[in-house]
Amino acid sequence: MIKKCVYRFAVLAAAVLLWLPAVKAEAASRLQDTGDKLVIVIDPGHGGDNRGTIENNHEEKFMTMTTALAMYEELQRYDNVEVYLTRTEDVKLSLKERAEFAVSVDADFMFSIHYNASANHELYGSEVWVSSVAPYNGYGLQFGHEFLSEAREMGLLVRGVKTRLGDEGDYYGIIRESVALNLPALIIEHCHVDNINDTDFCDTDEDLKAFGIADATTVAKYFGLSSSELNVDYSGYSLTEASATSLNSITKNDDTEPDVCQISLKQEDYEAETVTLEVTAADYDSPLMYYSYSLDGGKVFSERETWPGCDALAGTYTDTFTLDLKVPANVTAEIILRAYNSYDLYTESNLLTRPKVVTDEKENASQGGQDAADFSKEPPASSETKELPGTTTFRPAMSENAEEQEVSFLSFLKLCLVFVAVLFVIVFVSQLFSYRKHKKRRRQCKNEFGNSKNQVK
Repeated sequence: MIKKCVYRFAVLAAAVLLWLPAVKAEAASRLQDTGDKLVIVIDPGHGGDNRGTIENNHEEKFMTMTTALAMYEELQRYDNVEVYLTRTEDVKLSLKERAEFAVSVDADFMFSIHYNASANHELYGSEVWVSSVAPYNGYGLQFGHEFLSEAREMGLLVRGVKTRLGDEGDYYGIIRESVALNLPALIIEHCHVDNINDTDFCDTDEDLKAFGIADATTVAKYFGLSSSELNVDYSGYSLTEASATSLNSITKNDDTEPDVCQISLKQEDYEAETVTLEVTAADYDSPLMYYSYSLDGGKVFSERETWPGCDALAGTYTDTFTLDLKVPANVTAEIILRAYNSYDLYTESNLLTRPKVVTDEKENASQGGQDAADFSKEPPASSETKELPGTTTFRPAMSENAEEQEVSFLSFLKLCLVFVAVLFVIVFVSQLFSYRKHKKRRRQCKNEFGNSKNQVK
């Protein structure tokens, strides 16, 4: 009987021990404590004469409203939550007015809805801007991590949860005005409407509404909401680890260029007209996000491409990778690569020059691929290789029949003998003329002397 009681007590104690850590982990995973009442404010960015981004027949102020309304309607389907919009019409509101409205309804969080574009239309992907001030930085990181995870599932590039600093603290006014009123706030930049990598995600109203539903789902996960209508329960949902007492390093503003960017030639295939580079780069403050390259020494660069292994949520990337470039054999390529970090600052690599190759037959230009330490290495030479203007890495032009161009020693000797004979004739003739001239002068002198002797004094 005693053994049975002890056994039951042990089982009960084990169950309690197993249960307690789970409760503790759940409570610790969510930094923000909202109490029993939850109030959400959605802020459709821009409005009135503040039109926002205008690209591809879209106006941001209307795009944000479509997304915000879909987010509002979806959140209304969750239990025990109040939802407000800073504007429901096309009106202009100051950033301070938006923050003050959220505080007036006792909001727990304000989410500012936006779409993005860049000056040169090069950027693409989703990002979340948060405050640099604790604990709001930690709140923003936990929400932003969940939203960007959703965006990644949709197929978008993740640009990160980031902070940007200005002269007065946080750069973005909506965040700065909200923090001044002790209100958590952040900006969701859903995608870039001016880049082909993102346009398919925001072309139609249905696309914009899909973002709103994703925003609402992220809010539900962040706050651990449940919905009897949707039959979902996120009350036990765990968030990413974050600090509520200091700036989370992964969100830190990076105002410096990547630290390292180097390229070297790994292989070149003249027949396939392909150059394979080994790229090595590093940024010690933020992950590398894109790369682009130039084949003309930096005059024109390619479209940006995603850096291999880039994971802005984990802050990781691949520091070394190989890159195949299509370079025609008859083109002199001056290759430079740019490495961009998540704040769109870049560092340029060293310059590699691959001289052009002109051959009558491709098979003489390359026997497969060739390894090289740099682009100055001479390609496989053939008797048909011709010297290129301004190029010292190729052999001089050669005659098709080298034997015909060779001068034999006998021929050289004959030429010398002819030259000596001609010279001898010239000297002989010259001496003969000189002798006759001298003889004539002597005769004249003799005649003159005889005449003078016979004169009468």
